[in-house]
Order: sequence, then structure tokens, then C-alpha cells
Amino acid sequence: MIQKTILVILAIMALSQSGYSQKKAATEAEINQKVEALLQKMTLEEKIGQLNQYTGDWEVTGPVTNSGNKVEDVRQGKIGSMLNVRGVKHTRALQEAAMQSRLKIPLLFGQDVIHGYRVTFPIPLAEAASWDLDIIEKSARIAATEASASGIHWTFAPMVDVARDPRWGRVMEGAGEDTYLGCLIAKARVKGFQGKGLGNLDAVMACAKHFAAYGAAIGGRDYNSVDMGLRTLWEVYLPPFKAAVDAGAATFMNSFNDINGIPATGNSYIQRDILKGKWGFKGFVVSDWGSIGEMIQHGYVKDNYEAAEAAIKAGSDMDMESRSYINNLSKLVKEGKVKEDLINDAVKRILYKKFELGLFDNPYRFSDEKRERQTLNKPEFLDAARDVARKSIVLLKNENQLLPLSKELKSVALIGPLVKSEKDMQGFWSIDWGKEDHLISLFEGMKNQAGKTRLLYAKGCEISDTSRAGFTEALKAASEAEVVVMAMGEKYDMSGEAKSRANIHLPGVQEELIRAIQATGKPVVVLLMAGRPLVFNWTADHVPAIVYTWWLGSQAGNAIADVLYGNYNPSGKLPMTFPRSEGQIPIYYNYFNTGRPAQNDQDTHYRSGYIDMQKSPRFAFGYGLSYTTFEYGDLKLSADKMTGNEKISVSFTLRNTGKTAGEEVAQLYLRDMVAQPVRPVKELKAFQKVLLKPGESKTITFTIDKEKLSFYNDNLEWITQPGEFKIMIGGSSDGTKLEQSFSLVD
Repeated sequence: MIQKTILVILAIMALSQSGYSQKKAATEAEINQKVEALLQKMTLEEKIGQLNQYTGDWEVTGPVTNSGNKVEDVRQGKIGSMLNVRGVKHTRALQEAAMQSRLKIPLLFGQDVIHGYRVTFPIPLAEAASWDLDIIEKSARIAATEASASGIHWTFAPMVDVARDPRWGRVMEGAGEDTYLGCLIAKARVKGFQGKGLGNLDAVMACAKHFAAYGAAIGGRDYNSVDMGLRTLWEVYLPPFKAAVDAGAATFMNSFNDINGIPATGNSYIQRDILKGKWGFKGFVVSDWGSIGEMIQHGYVKDNYEAAEAAIKAGSDMDMESRSYINNLSKLVKEGKVKEDLINDAVKRILYKKFELGLFDNPYRFSDEKRERQTLNKPEFLDAARDVARKSIVLLKNENQLLPLSKELKSVALIGPLVKSEKDMQGFWSIDWGKEDHLISLFEGMKNQAGKTRLLYAKGCEISDTSRAGFTEALKAASEAEVVVMAMGEKYDMSGEAKSRANIHLPGVQEELIRAIQATGKPVVVLLMAGRPLVFNWTADHVPAIVYTWWLGSQAGNAIADVLYGNYNPSGKLPMTFPRSEGQIPIYYNYFNTGRPAQNDQDTHYRSGYIDMQKSPRFAFGYGLSYTTFEYGDLKLSADKMTGNEKISVSFTLRNTGKTAGEEVAQLYLRDMVAQPVRPVKELKAFQKVLLKPGESKTITFTIDKEKLSFYNDNLEWITQPGEFKIMIGGSSDGTKLEQSFSLVD
């Protein structure tokens, strides 16, 4: 009995020493008391040190800045946080240096964990195409579990910028063009990253970015200006950030752009009035990389001295890599230009998070090498990545049910520059693990499932050059195959930060190769792998089957093969509108009507359209096919009138009319028929993803309340107006099957 008791005690001690044991979480009041007590001990220079963030001295997801002795700066309390320091070994070494500082304030370690850490998930835009909030949360949950096991406390994600311009490279990092969908995904990602709450060993701080309106950069040019009315700002671009606040996001990152002439980093209206004021945000705001100093290039301030003053007064708490705060804030305070209370507020926000994470109790609690070894790259994480990846795939076209492929086929030709690529499957904004990593290419994924089918391969062309030297080999492979699968698209670094493109057509001679292979008469399936919507008009018009696979991460090849062979029925829906031409951009589904709306693509005589191209997009928001078919019917409203405090129940029947089980994303759109100011032609207000067996039907119910009918007027008041509303329900924004109207009365 005694021996058993000793063993139990030893086990408890081991858990305690490893940092796995949890004391009862401190209350907000208790943490605030500790923060205040520590603040009283700090010199002005030590306070400013907490506002200073540097990168590590090796490249991970950003550039390297080798300047000074950073370890010595940590020992002197001149650094409060570091980014791009990866792995328990490195984070622990730097944390040990922090413990040699006078007050032993621990460091925060941040990292761009955008779509996975060790296991790479699909890019965020691809995950948004799943319209599956549970798997999006799960993806972030696994990423946080791996990152926290590797010594990381903080991810610079999610990006919640609404983006309506596919020329902007960073569309790959967000949830697309719709505010409502973006709000729900923002909540799911924050919840996934932060888990059951900060202080748990598998939770990392989320960072909602980029605040604000970064996705509206003029011309789709990264870092560019943003020019918009306040009503559009509040109604379209701010709600996903508010959703992140409501979900408990620990931090925010401001954006590179100016908004109507004021850089976001120095914009007190968005940071102090809205975020910390009206919304009551209690976390802290970090600048984007160097954005405080970049206000000089904006022409908003003269030098880093003025930049530091503008940023701290506007509400930017932490300076990422511009050195503006560490070199100038002390002087600004001593000269009376900045009140120390502003410094204190910023420091308290940062210290609060360090206490909340438990770093003062044990600064090494996230630095457990055994946990790191046991956690990274688990088989169940890879299985989850495969599941998320296949649910992110969008079937755009499938004439004559060419897909799924039969496993009885004798031969399949795999042609294209991305057939055997692994790195490109990982996508932009991913952690580079070098030779340690194994990414499943399309070729490997197909080989895993092809059975007795002979796989022929020809590269055909490169991604972006003009050489046609490989066409002959590709044509030979096609001639010997029963079906051709072509893997085309972008290289992994053609979409992402600083990757804006004026021409978003398929690059190089890829579409020429598609034409040549299609001319052989063989059945052709085109897979498009990219980080943004692309233009591929000839392919869309002539190729019988098209699958948009995005960049799907570690398990890309297996997931694509699952879909091609019918082991998974594709269910993705587009989170962004696909244009026919760059000349249509910006293009999005929820536009305002005009006084001369075109009734169709041919209606161009003094109408709101083009004389040289259709007005409609190539593929609409919410669009995506399945291997089965669905029928919408029996629409019923619980009432045809509602007052502001009432609700209307909307029900309809969804039936699987095909021969294969499948999931459909049933979407509800609303239109306010008459309003001042005018409202969009339709707005997504609800959706539900439903799995149905062949022949199975289900009654789906949505609820319409006052919130779904509300909007901002020109005084930025959140209002409703009585009148007629139209309900539209279907499988895409341009493919609604059911319509009915009701009235809102006083």
C-alpha cells in the first residue's frame, strides 16, 4: 500500500514538473492585481521593452534581421516578444535568457501558423470552400496543439479580411468575399486556436488580422491604399473582426494600408474608438511587420520618432520589428509628448496575456521536448488533414458524369507541371520542414488508389514559362490512355503576401497544353491547383470535367484521389466569385443594383453591363457540384408578416435525387426590396451542410429575425426598415430554386 502511494506521489510530481498540471485558473481580478503589482516595479525602459518584438535569426515565414545581440537584449529586458523562433530547444534557450533579466518577465513566442504547423492543412481560402465550420475549427485546433507543443504561444492568424479582388495575393489567407460566412469562419478559427482557453497547454493566442479593410486594397495591389465610405467599412469589412472579439480573440494585428488617408497603424478611430472603445477589446494590438516605421513612407510622419508617437497614441501596443518604440518612446515620455499612462495601458495588456498563459508560474511550460516529440505529425492529425482537404475541393464541371473515375480503367495519363509536385501542394504561408517533410503529390495519391490501372506520366510544360518542348511527350501519354487527368495551376509562391497579379489567367502555356490534349478526343479532367480564383475561359468552355483543388497541404494527393475515384463525393462551394476576365474585377455576388440593371448577359443597350463580355461571372459565389443531384421544394414560411421583435421560420425539403450519397450546402439569401440607403441584390444570411443518402429527403429550417434584416444607415445606426423582403434558397448565389416574400411591419 505504501509503495503504491509513493508511486502515485511520484507520478503527480512528474506531471507537475513537466508543466502538464494545471492550477485553478486565476480570475480576471486576480490577474489584474498581479499585473498592477508588477507594473509598479518596472522602470520606463522595462515597460517599453515589453512593447518591442524582434524576429529570430533564421528564416521561417519571414525575413531575417540580424542586428545587435538579441540574447543580450532579452537579458536586459529590452524585448517582450519574439517571432519566428521555432522548436522547444530554441524557445527554451531564449526563455532562459529572459529569466536572467531583472524582473524575470517571460517572453512571448509568436509564429505565422496560418494553415497548420507540422501537418499542413489546406490554405484558409480552400477550407472556406468546405463551408464546414466544424472541420475549420478542427484544423485550427490541431495546428494549435502542434505549435504549442513546439514552444509557440501565439499565432498570427486568423486573417479575417473580406476580399473581393482575386488579383490580391492574400485572398488565399482568408475566407473570401462574404461578410456573413467570414464572421462564422473567424469565430471557428479563434475557437480552434484558443481551445478551452488560454492557459491550457494545447492553446495558442489567436490574432485577428489585418485591422482593418486590408482586403479592399485598391487595384488588388498588396499594401495599397483603401478608399471607402464608413458605412461600407462598418457593414462589410468590420463584422468579421467583431466576430473575432466576441469569440475571445486574444490579440489583433493592424494592417499595412491607410484608410481614407490615415495609416491603420496610426489610426485611433479604428484602434481606440472602435476596437478598444465601442467593442471593449481587452487584448493587445501588434503592428504588422515594420508598419509603425512604414508610416514614414506613407508620408504620414517625418521619422521614427513621430511614428512612435502616432502609433502609441492610436492604440498600437506592440511594435513588430520597426524599432520605433524601443528607440523613441522613452524620449517621447520624458519630453511630455506621450503620457506614460499610454505606455502603462499597453504593457498591462501584454502582461495580462503572459499571466493568463501561465508563463509567470512556469516560463518553460510550453518547452517540453517529450511532448513535442509525441505531438507533432500524429497519424490522426494526418487523417484529419486528408478529411479537411477533400472537403475543400470544389467540382466545377462534370459533363456526362466523367467523374468519378472507374477503378476498372486500364490506363490513366497524368499530365501537367503539378502532377508530381510536393512543395506546391503545401501552399504559401506554410512552415518549411525541409527534408523532414513528406507531402503527398497527386501522382503518389493516385498510385495509392489506382489498383491495376496503369498510370502514365508526362509533365508537358512548366508552370509559367513559354516552352512547348514537353507537348509531344504529353500527347503520346494521352494517346495511350483511356482518360487524361491534368494537374495545372499556380506555383505555391504565386499567391500570398506581396504576390498580387494583374493577370490571373492560367500562367505560361498551360491552357495551350490543355487545348492540345483536349484535341486528342480523349476524356479530359482538369485539376486546378491555386491560391486564388483564376481565369481559364477556354478550359471552362471545352473541357468536360474541372475540379478546383486549391493547395491542399500534407495530404493533397490522397484527398484528390479520394475525390477522383469517388471514395469521397465532392461537396465544396466557392467562397469567392470567379471572373471571366480581370476587367470584371472587383466582382462579387452581393452588389447594389443600378437604375439600369441588365436583365441578362445579352442586355447591354444602355444597361449596366459590358458590350464586349457578359456581365455574369464564370462561376458564382456559393457554386459547386456533386456526383449526385439535389432537389429543393415545399418552401413554407411560418408567417407572411413579422414585427421587429418576432421571428419567421423558413422550412423546405431537400432531397437527394441521385444514386450517390452526398452533401449539399443549402444557402438562404435575403433581399430588402426597398430601403434607404439601398441594399444589395441578395445577401447570404444562413446555410446548412446536409448529408443525404440516395433518395433521402430532409426538412431544413432557418429562422429569420430582426438581426438578419438589419443594416447600417448613413449615421452608422444599426436599423431595420419596414417593407418587403424576398427569400431565395438554393445551392449557389446564382442558382436559387425557391423564392418567397414576406413583410416587416412596424
